[in-house]
Amino acid sequence: MAERREYEGLLDEDEDDDGVPRHLFPLCDPTHLLHRILVLVFMCFLGFGSYFCYDNPAALQTQVIQDMSLNTASFMQLYAWYSWPNVVLCFLGGFLLDRVFGIRLGTIIFSLFVLLGQIIFAAGALANHFWLMNLGRFVFGIGGESLAVAQNTYAVNWFKGKELNLVFGLQLSMARVGSTVNMNVIGWVYGRIEAMLGSTGHTTLGITLMIAASTCLFSLICALILGFLDRRAEKILHKEQGRTGEVIKLTDVKDFPVSLWLIFIICVAYYVAIFPFIGLGQVFFIEKFAFTTVQARAINSIVYIISAPASPLLGFMVDRTGRNILWVMLAVITTLLSHMMLAFTFWNPWIAMCLLGLSYSLLACALWPMVAFVVPEHQLGTAYGFMQSIQNLGLALMSMAAGSILDLKGYLFLEVFFIACLCLALLAVVLLYLYNYYKEGELNLSASARASRIKSENGHQLRDGGPRHREQKPLLENKTKEPGLDSAFTHQDEMDLLERRSAEEEHQTSQTIMCLSDGGYELQNHQMVTDMENNITVNTHPLESTVLIIQHDWRDFLQTQDILEKRSPSPPSLSSDKMSTSI
Repeated sequence: MAERREYEGLLDEDEDDDGVPRHLFPLCDPTHLLHRILVLVFMCFLGFGSYFCYDNPAALQTQVIQDMSLNTASFMQLYAWYSWPNVVLCFLGGFLLDRVFGIRLGTIIFSLFVLLGQIIFAAGALANHFWLMNLGRFVFGIGGESLAVAQNTYAVNWFKGKELNLVFGLQLSMARVGSTVNMNVIGWVYGRIEAMLGSTGHTTLGITLMIAASTCLFSLICALILGFLDRRAEKILHKEQGRTGEVIKLTDVKDFPVSLWLIFIICVAYYVAIFPFIGLGQVFFIEKFAFTTVQARAINSIVYIISAPASPLLGFMVDRTGRNILWVMLAVITTLLSHMMLAFTFWNPWIAMCLLGLSYSLLACALWPMVAFVVPEHQLGTAYGFMQSIQNLGLALMSMAAGSILDLKGYLFLEVFFIACLCLALLAVVLLYLYNYYKEGELNLSASARASRIKSENGHQLRDGGPRHREQKPLLENKTKEPGLDSAFTHQDEMDLLERRSAEEEHQTSQTIMCLSDGGYELQNHQMVTDMENNITVNTHPLESTVLIIQHDWRDFLQTQDILEKRSPSPPSLSSDKMSTSI
């Protein structure tokens, strides 16, 4: 069942599913921990190839520029062409997985795009055609970001609760491992190919990149195995394949609050000082600090090395303490200090880069969750999609700008450019702090204060019809406008309903209608819970019992409560924005 799957997860170790054969070996039993650990291994390696190959240009910066006879601006186009398709695909990836391909086929297709893109990228080097290399990066980008969405969907489908937090942390750590291995290994591979061929050149570069494509092939194999295991679990447990749950409506953009736009500015202004710098960092450390190529690759990868273990730990800290704006401000300031040390001093660069790695991890843990505090849940898909789209657009434009600045002015001016971007991010953080303070928002509350406010808002939910920060809709909305309906539900009836709701909210039970994937409904008794969407509709058709519908976000979770006395022997009917049925 769709709702039960979304709230309980595909697999619950404590669940007693009659459909599971009890004679299965633990490693083959989809409900057993050992089997889920096996699935987790393939899940983590699903994105390994994508993250390994994404920074191939950064790890081979000197070789790519020399072998392909490029300037820095042209070199940075390799990153720009990766970002261009994701300006749009951030809005479409979840839709394609949910409605077109399905999670299993979609994962395989996006893995194929990643592999095909890397092969085209390598073929461009072999043929000494830079335009073909750009095409390969474009195709690679089509699959890369959407594959990450598929990876997260598998995680939600197989794990739940605290397990899910750990799984997301492990996936992020594996992504950083892929980037780190690339930074420190692919240059060595190039050296071995050079020794075998006896010379450098585009052929050596092409063979090296083709070998790197083997990691994408490995990820494709993981996608095939995951699809098989997921299909097998579906048959045994009589479940359906998972969905991303993304609901994206571009019309929601006009309703975005000021605080969300400030978060977008922080995101773009901060990340353009991180990823383009890593893409160009190898030569910077060689030229300014006289590092060897091996040393330059090592220090350039330290940001990813630190991020792997630090991200889950810092995420736990932010979750426990709250104060997201202050943590974001601290991350931006320390990143700014790191770039200033690299630009204006000759101090040991390991200090600045280690600080940069910690700051990068901290900002990711504190910034992205803030979106959920400033927009309603039904707009989260649009908000996150828009945030990723703007981020990719900023990275595409700023990557080319960074390359041009380096060609024309050198690394000092490039660092000044990054410092200016971080100053813009810091200004946006300060404005966000002031705006949040003025609006008495939740972004900078402590974890305990935030929990108390949510509890308080939930306490007012049934009386007020929704959280305080949301626009209130009329309690009763007549959508059917049939003859005689105006007298069916009077103002006095509405007042009686409010009094009754206030008196019974502490102990009253209600019935829940859960929408099933096949269009059917299941009726269950449960204690009244709080609705967060405030989408209230009443069908005032003369009936034996009229039912109040509270539609709960994109999960189609419906909560009902009898609100009228018996009026006629007609059967009751329900109406909502998405469906109707009779009880």
